[in-house]
Amino acid sequence: MPKKPVATQSTSQVTQQALTQEAAAPKATAQKLSTPEQPLAKAKPTVPALTHMQPEFLNLALLKAQLELRANSQTTNQPQPGKSLLILVGGIELAGKGEAVMQLREWMDPRYLKVKASLSKPLASNQPFWQNDVDAIPACGQIAVLFGNWYGDLLYSGLHESRFNTRQFQQTVRQMREFEQDLAANGVIVIKCWFDISWNCLQQRLNTLDSSTQQWQQLHGLNWRDQQQYRKIQRLRKQFTDDWFIINGENSQQRDLEFGHLVLDALNTALPVPQTANHWQQASIPAMLLKPAQQKLEKQQYNVELAQLQQQAAQLLRQYMLHSSVLIVFEGMDAAGKGGAIKRVVAPLDPREYEIHSIAAPDSFEKRHPYLWRFWTRLPRPGGMTIFDRSWYGRVLVERVENFASDAEWQRAYDEINHFEQQLSDSGILVIKFWLGISEKEQLKRFQAREVNPHKQYKITAEDWRNRKKWPQYLEAAADMFSRTHTGQAPWHIIASNDKKTARIAVLRHLVSQLEARLKTIAKSTRRPKVISHHQPDSMTQAKTTTVHGPEG
Repeated sequence: MPKKPVATQSTSQVTQQALTQEAAAPKATAQKLSTPEQPLAKAKPTVPALTHMQPEFLNLALLKAQLELRANSQTTNQPQPGKSLLILVGGIELAGKGEAVMQLREWMDPRYLKVKASLSKPLASNQPFWQNDVDAIPACGQIAVLFGNWYGDLLYSGLHESRFNTRQFQQTVRQMREFEQDLAANGVIVIKCWFDISWNCLQQRLNTLDSSTQQWQQLHGLNWRDQQQYRKIQRLRKQFTDDWFIINGENSQQRDLEFGHLVLDALNTALPVPQTANHWQQASIPAMLLKPAQQKLEKQQYNVELAQLQQQAAQLLRQYMLHSSVLIVFEGMDAAGKGGAIKRVVAPLDPREYEIHSIAAPDSFEKRHPYLWRFWTRLPRPGGMTIFDRSWYGRVLVERVENFASDAEWQRAYDEINHFEQQLSDSGILVIKFWLGISEKEQLKRFQAREVNPHKQYKITAEDWRNRKKWPQYLEAAADMFSRTHTGQAPWHIIASNDKKTARIAVLRHLVSQLEARLKTIAKSTRRPKVISHHQPDSMTQAKTTTVHGPEG
C-alpha cells in the first residue's frame, strides 16, 4: 500500500493527496486477485501411465488430437478462447531431445508442428527474456516445439555469469512461471520436458559420436567430458525443473513413448475455467478527472516553453537511448489531445529514432494469439523509442466497457499487464504512461470542431459519438486501471486540463523529469551489478499528479 504523500499547500499536491486516498481502498481487493511475490510453488508433474499404448495407436491418437485442435480453432463464437500448445524442451546433451521430436513429427502431421531451435546465450539485459521467442508462441490451433528457449538462456547465465546470483536466478524463474501462467490463461497450454541421462550414459554416447558432430560437446559452453560441469548443470536445472516432466533418455523407445503421451495428454486437457471476482470493488474516480483544470496558457509563453522543452527532451532521449530503450503510452478520453502531444514530443527527433503505433481493435490474426502478443511484437528495439497511441490498456477500458472482453478476461488483465511492465522495466526499458483527461463538455466542443474542419474530419466517427453516451463507465474503468496498475516500475501520470497547450507542456515537463531521474540513477549505478526490483511506489504523488502547473517530478 503506498504511503501518504507529504502534506503541502500547493493545489497540485492537495488534489493528488485526495487521489491517493481515494485509490487506496480498492487496492486490498486488487491484491487478493494478484499473483503472490514469492516463488510459485507447483506440484511435481508425473509422466502419464499410458506408455503401454502401442506406437501405431499412439500415432492415430496424436493425429486425431492434432486435427481436432485445428478444427476447434476455426469455430467462431466460442465462450472461451481457443487452445494452442507450446512445448519447451531442455535437457542434457545426447539425451535424445531431437530424436524424440523427430518421432513426434512422424506420428503427427508435420505441416502443423512448428519447431524452433536456437543456441543458448546469456539472458539479455536490454529486453525481456521472452522477446526473441515471441515468433514461436503458437496461435490458436497450433503446436510449437521450442528448443533453446528462455530456460536455456537462464542456464547459460547461471553457468557463466558470476554476477547472476541465486536471488536473481530465483526471481527470473518466478517471472518465467508468471509469463507461462499468463499464456495458459490466454489459451496457450505450456508443457516443459527435461530429457535426462546419467553421467556414464553420456560418456558412452560421446564415445560413439561421429567426429563430424563433436561440436555438440561444447553446447552451452560446456565440456561434456567434464564431470564437474555435468554436476553443476544438474544442480542448476533442479532449481527450476520442479514443474517439468523429467524423461529418462537412456531407453530410446520408452523415451519417445513417454514424450508422445505427454503431448497427447496436453492436447486432451481442457483449458482452465476462467475465474471472476465474487464481488468487484469499484475504485473511486480521481477528483481531477471529474473537474479538469480550466486555466489557459498564453500563446507566447507556450511557444517559449515548448521550444525549450522539446530541445531538452530530445537531448535527454538520445542520451538515455545510449543505455536502453524508451516506451511511452498515451491513454485518455477521445479528443483529449493524445495526437497533438505525441506530435510535439517527436517534432525535434529524426523519424528513424522512434516508432509510433496507433492501436485499434485487434484483427482476426491477432485474436488468435494471447492478448498481449500484438504488443510484444511492437516493443522498441534496443536503443530505440516506441510511442503507443492507445495500448494494452484497451482490455480494461474499451473492451471492458463495450463487453468485447469477458469479466474474467478484463479482471485478470491487471495482473498480466503488471507482469508485462515489470519485465520491461527489469530490462532497463523506461516505461512512461500518460492519461490525458478533459471534461465531457470540452469533448463535445472538440467533436463539433472536428466535424467542420476538413483537416480533422477523419478523426471523428460514429463510434466516437456512441462512446460519449458511456462517459461515466469509461471514468469508472479508468479509475480501476489507475488503482490496479500504478506501480513503481510503471507509474501513471494524469494530466487533466481543458487547455491543449497546458497539457502539451505538462507532457514534455514530465518526460524531461523522468529522463533526468533515470539518467541520475544510471550514473550512480555505473559498474554495479543490476538488481531486479519488485516494489510499489512510496507515494502516488511520485508520478500521478495534476499537471496544470507542471509535475513535481
